Amino acid sequence: MNTEAKLAILADAAKYDASCASSGSVRSGNGKGIGHTDGTGICHSYTPDGRCVSLLKILLTNYCTYDCVFCVNRISSDIRRARFTPQEVVDLTLNFYKRNYIEGLFLSSGIIQSPDYTMEQLIEVARLLREVHAFGGYIHLKAIPGASDRLIELAGTYADRLSANIELPTQQDLVQLAPEKKTQVIEGTMSQIHTQREEREEDRRRFRSAPKFVPAGQSTQMVIGATPSTDRQVLSTASNLYSSYKLRRIYFSGFSPYPMGDARLPQKPAPLVREHRLYQADWLMRYYGFEAKELTSDEQPNLDLNRDPKLTWAEAHDEFFPVDVNAAPREALLRVPGIGYRNADRILQIRRYHRLSQDDLRKLNVRVKLAARFVITTDSFPVMSHEPDSAIGTPAPAAMQMELFSAANASVTGEL
Repeated sequence: MNTEAKLAILADAAKYDASCASSGSVRSGNGKGIGHTDGTGICHSYTPDGRCVSLLKILLTNYCTYDCVFCVNRISSDIRRARFTPQEVVDLTLNFYKRNYIEGLFLSSGIIQSPDYTMEQLIEVARLLREVHAFGGYIHLKAIPGASDRLIELAGTYADRLSANIELPTQQDLVQLAPEKKTQVIEGTMSQIHTQREEREEDRRRFRSAPKFVPAGQSTQMVIGATPSTDRQVLSTASNLYSSYKLRRIYFSGFSPYPMGDARLPQKPAPLVREHRLYQADWLMRYYGFEAKELTSDEQPNLDLNRDPKLTWAEAHDEFFPVDVNAAPREALLRVPGIGYRNADRILQIRRYHRLSQDDLRKLNVRVKLAARFVITTDSFPVMSHEPDSAIGTPAPAAMQMELFSAANASVTGEL
């Protein structure tokens, strides 16, 4: 099989891994080779199904000794198989980079022989790029759960980011659909990365010449919709991972059925909007001070697909509102629908010099139509009611679902 045929198979097989980070590392060119990274991210392209592809995103091989029911590359799957050599991946990366097609490499793999052997093959690609070709571009490697501490340390020295996928929200889900995988082993690898990174950062505080270790941190992925797990369980797992291992990002990937799939799997794909609502909730936990348990409840364990979780929380907590934008602390401003974390900081700065009105909020590009019924300004004092979507003094907007990509853009600009 020639390289082009392998690339067609292994690039397509890699599309199911969503934990494809593209920024967060600063690695300057050394003048001896090619490539560099910067903190602003890299160019992105989009596949027809809407997924972001920002790097040369491929598998080393789609052979796998595991039999994860939700994975199209499982050992019992009847698909066409292929395998790159480390040198072939290096050649592809350099050739694409020189043509300005890519800015870096995302490399994952099925498990072949053992976790250590697979990890060694991935590391060899990164070693050749860094040491032989002096490649300064972005490298994201998949950390294979169960690989030795020595290999994880070596991988983190070459790579800008590592990711060990948690795969499913609970251990019960793994037992059902991925019996060879265990939450304890996966989190053990995350712990190795976290510990090594903290130790290396301590070394660099003492000696600036000490080598970096995964400067862009680590990430993980959860497949959503392959099991009956609720959003409450998903967010609880995500919160624990963030607090325990200081993950840079958790990616949620909606399950997509594939031909000849197992009967235990859903026959319909997970709604894309569910994936989007989980990302919004994730953003609220990371940047807005919300806890996972606040965004869902035992009575309503799933996020409302028709409105964003911040608005849902606000309408359920009349006792918290209205919030005075001229007096409230930052933590309270962040809970107001329509005020993003950047605008919360701007409000704090501006009110040192004068009191803010609704017109001032409009000038800051606050979504005033949404925020008006939750805030007090110099010219507005809404009276909260226990009935959703009603307030005295300011007409309430109809509850409308934002278009997916418009809402995603609002999340990126901090305007949730």
